[in-house]
Amino acid sequence: VERLASEAKFRALLESAPDAMVIVDQHSNVVLANAQTERLFGYPREEILGQQVGMLMPALFQGGYEDYFATPGAHAMGTGLEQLLGYRKDGSEFPIEVSLSPLATEKGTLICSAVRDITERKHAESELKKAKLAAEKANQAKSDFLSSMSHELRTPLNAVLGFAQIIESEDPPPTPSQQQCLNEILKAGWYLLDLINEILDLAQVESGKLVLSLQPIALTAIMQECLTMIDPQAKKHGVQVTLPELDINYLVQADRTRLKQALLNLLSNAIKYNKKGGSVVVSYAEPAPGRIGIAIEDTGAGLPPEKLAQLFQPFNRLGQESNTVKGTGIGLVVCKRLVELMGGKVGVQSTVGQGSVFWIELNLTKGTEAPADTSEPVATLPLLEIHADAPVRTLLYVEDNRGNLKLVEELLNARRPDIRLLSATNGKHGLEVARTAQPDVILMDINLPDISGIEAVILLRADAATAHIPVVALSANAMQSDIQHGLEAGFFRYLTKPIKINEFMEALDGALQFAQAASAEVPKQE
Repeated sequence: VERLASEAKFRALLESAPDAMVIVDQHSNVVLANAQTERLFGYPREEILGQQVGMLMPALFQGGYEDYFATPGAHAMGTGLEQLLGYRKDGSEFPIEVSLSPLATEKGTLICSAVRDITERKHAESELKKAKLAAEKANQAKSDFLSSMSHELRTPLNAVLGFAQIIESEDPPPTPSQQQCLNEILKAGWYLLDLINEILDLAQVESGKLVLSLQPIALTAIMQECLTMIDPQAKKHGVQVTLPELDINYLVQADRTRLKQALLNLLSNAIKYNKKGGSVVVSYAEPAPGRIGIAIEDTGAGLPPEKLAQLFQPFNRLGQESNTVKGTGIGLVVCKRLVELMGGKVGVQSTVGQGSVFWIELNLTKGTEAPADTSEPVATLPLLEIHADAPVRTLLYVEDNRGNLKLVEELLNARRPDIRLLSATNGKHGLEVARTAQPDVILMDINLPDISGIEAVILLRADAATAHIPVVALSANAMQSDIQHGLEAGFFRYLTKPIKINEFMEALDGALQFAQAASAEVPKQE
């Protein structure tokens, strides 16, 4: 009686289970199945009992499934979940999840299998995968669009800023009225360039394409560099910036360029949104072992709690409706994400009427401080002195945009009468001119109408007749990945448009000096 009651209780539990329950013996024969099994597979129970469990699986896999269900030792713990295929009486196949457990009985060990239909889950996973791929595709399309937009905006901006700089530096100088107009042109142009750069930074961070070089960086040194760079802005706004001296030479694990970018953004905001005659105080703390916090406290208007939550949203510049400070609202977002990519955190506390405290927390590290970036050859080369009897040097400019070509021509006429300019409007013609004219330096655009500047510089490097000629890139392709790709391809320097005259002349002088040294070893081609 007790055994029958126990068996009845077991069968009742089996019938109430939410999953299909199939019990098989050591020969893979079905000895028990519940009502959910009938509903799931479409077979009446009498057609299943005594049959091989493989009948519930596609024919191609029946043998393997029978062995699988008849191996109690492999599933002794009863914790394994397997995703298999089920086979209904109507011939349809569907994905199932099976959990096997051993069941000790008087007749030996049986295998109890719980079978669940996971069609909906698989469909949801498939839809999620499709949505993820669509999002990645959309994100890539956005990045490509922003990169293309940057190129298209930089090209005309190159002419605007380039010619304005030339006019500003002419002799005789512009009249006061003209200089005032030039100042407005340059101010607006450089501001537009800053906005373009901010949008590109955000696109790179969001697309996951931004590559950081984490190294030990001396905190005191980089903060002093930032303070020096921010000092003119602080003086202009009448804001006092205080940087304490550190007794400990903290080394942080960070990317030098991107850390400086993040710190400059916070310092610049603390000055811009401060009151006249206000102050900015930088302080340090160690919130946890192996971590250093940098706090930047201002005496500005402060923000209420409801606005702090919106602070790190792209294109959301709080208070813009009543503030004359210009901006996109991108800087803080980029700052936060850059610091997070370096393993750090960014936060803020603010009190209305008293000001705000923005802080960065970074990982400390040990070892030797990474040297400052000296990858640009011009950093170690003195500028050339131009004498009246200086020999004429030759510069080949490969550029298909007439405005850009005219800009460089005017720049050389005004600044470098010792340089003769040659030009080519496409890459293949540029290669021909380089081989025949043997210029001292080549200036190369990247987006050319036939082959790209990248392809051209690779061909120049591979040709013994031109391999010694330094090639300087001058391009509106300004993504960090573009610059890195160009330098790896063999460019001597990679300059981005719009032209900054001083930077351009320094790069040109560096390339000329390199060419002069190389010409002593490589004779001119006859």
